[in-house]
Amino acid sequence: MAEHGKSRTEKLGLPPGSLVYVGEKPVEKTIISYLLYEQEEVREAVIESIAELPDTPSGDGVLWIQVTGLAQIAWLKELGQRFALHPLVLEDILATDQRPKIESYGPYEFIVLRAFHHEIVQHMADQEQISIIWGKNFVISIQERQSLLFGSPYDWIHQNRGTIRTGGSVFLTYALVDAVVDRYFTFLERFGEELEDLEEELIAEPTQQTLQRIYRLKHAMIQTRKATWPLREVVTRLDREEAPEIRGQTGWYLHDIYDHIIRILETVEMNREMLSGMLDIYLSSISNRMNEVMKVLTIISTIFIPLSFITGIYGMNLLIPETSFPWVYPFLLLIMFLIALGLIVYFRKKRWL
Repeated sequence: MAEHGKSRTEKLGLPPGSLVYVGEKPVEKTIISYLLYEQEEVREAVIESIAELPDTPSGDGVLWIQVTGLAQIAWLKELGQRFALHPLVLEDILATDQRPKIESYGPYEFIVLRAFHHEIVQHMADQEQISIIWGKNFVISIQERQSLLFGSPYDWIHQNRGTIRTGGSVFLTYALVDAVVDRYFTFLERFGEELEDLEEELIAEPTQQTLQRIYRLKHAMIQTRKATWPLREVVTRLDREEAPEIRGQTGWYLHDIYDHIIRILETVEMNREMLSGMLDIYLSSISNRMNEVMKVLTIISTIFIPLSFITGIYGMNLLIPETSFPWVYPFLLLIMFLIALGLIVYFRKKRWL
């Protein structure tokens, strides 16, 4: 059974490096698999314990360890001992509210990313934290849940496409970061469809639910912006690493990711501006609707003011004209009708009706 997430308040008083899961989503069962590949060979397996992991290869070989789910904290601790990971790295992996960042720990780099999925649940962004540890001849990727996020790099390795088998661990790291960044494009495309539907609803007949959708989508864009802005720093620092393998073709691939991030940021800012404009349109629409209602009520009141004046004077009962003029009621009703009709004609000429 999955355990529900915990808040940071439950870590108060604990020493740094304490391994406590912090997150909003339920914790899925932990599944660990590895993929060991060289230029001519690929081996993979799903393991039941950390002891089953093979040794880190030498030469051009790369060991890719995939961890899905954070339920088995003990496994994560054993993995940290196996690769001499700092306790703060393990703590950040379990604290799933991290902002995207890259930190250097000497023999390895620790990268945190936010992955956005295609779905927009209740007009909110569906996201998870991705942790990547890159060292010489090994890469460890940790996901909160099972998904096909890294399906493309997995297929490239098996199909021996491009230079992924000869590019070393840094090229695999690039492929994983690129897979995360590509998800932003599909997410923003789905978000754009939501904006189009919202715009049609806003123009046709906005309701209170329309306002709620605007605020939820605006919150989703804020989440996206918080996740994408630090990505520039991650890619820039990764590109500035002194590793000789980055100086080659991988550096150009990292430049391509940087260009993608700039495009994503531009789209995010454009969507934020559109949502702000939609909020203004909604408020203007509600205000115009209220003005129309007030105008109709004002016109009705204006028409009845002279009629009320006539009936008030006539109702004083100081004189009873019915005794001398039996047709006084129809005459007064005709006068009142003509006054009302004249006011309506006047309002229409003024285009108030």
